[in-house]
Amino acid sequence: MQLVQLLVSGISQGCIYGLIALGFVLIYKATETVSFAQGELMMLGAFCGLALMTLMGFPFWVAVLASIAAMGVFGAALERFIVRPILGQPAFSIVMLTIGIGYVLRGLVTMIPGIGTETHALPVPYKDQSFNLAGLVLSAEQLVVIGATAVLCALLFALFRYSRLGVAMQAAAQNQLAAYYMGIPVQRLNGLVWALAAAVAAVAGLLLAPITFVHANMGLIGLKAFPAAVVGGFASLPGAIVGGLVIGTVESLSGFYLPDGFKDIAAYLVVLLMLMVRPNGLFGGALRKKV
Repeated sequence: MQLVQLLVSGISQGCIYGLIALGFVLIYKATETVSFAQGELMMLGAFCGLALMTLMGFPFWVAVLASIAAMGVFGAALERFIVRPILGQPAFSIVMLTIGIGYVLRGLVTMIPGIGTETHALPVPYKDQSFNLAGLVLSAEQLVVIGATAVLCALLFALFRYSRLGVAMQAAAQNQLAAYYMGIPVQRLNGLVWALAAAVAAVAGLLLAPITFVHANMGLIGLKAFPAAVVGGFASLPGAIVGGLVIGTVESLSGFYLPDGFKDIAAYLVVLLMLMVRPNGLFGGALRKKV
């Protein structure tokens, strides 16, 4: 029963890693660049939900939907006015830009008087609720995280599998130049991808907030989501979720069965092993490009 309890806890945490890793993969597939600002976008989404619930008095579900929509608009604006002008430059420049965006967002939040430097509890209706199933104690926060992740994955699958927008995104991810010649608005799609990645990050932040509270440094969890994207395969959306589950489960088990300190390095040990055994990740394939 203790093992099952640890597995549920690891899966719950892994879902958060997987959602942030989805943002990494979405942006990489669309632009072949890595955005290290995903953690800070998650943090900003959590603060947005907190402000709407506590300062403006929005009901829970209205605040959640409004926060997701607001972060989607913010992600699109970020791509249009900051990222797009530098596209085409060396990949190192874009990576450093996204790192800088993350630091700027974190700094701006900490500058807000009385809010940015404090730790806040997100007032969710399922806070501190738990269920006992034959000795297995499941917290409502964990169940909501797992359930919301499953629903979001189903929605993303439907988007990319059955909608014209999703098919166009896949086409642009495969070959932007060919997609452009076929009449697909590649630049507009890139903005939509950044909007989708920011919205998914906001969902992750709103799910994580009831567990770890809302604070300016909660975006550092993105450093654990990056290994999840590597383990799953940087070009695979399902791989991002699977990689997150792997990292979360390994962390949970190592934190209980291994000495102190192993939990903090477990994710990176898994990445090192994966790079030695399967460099493309669990769901990654060999990439070939004609020149």
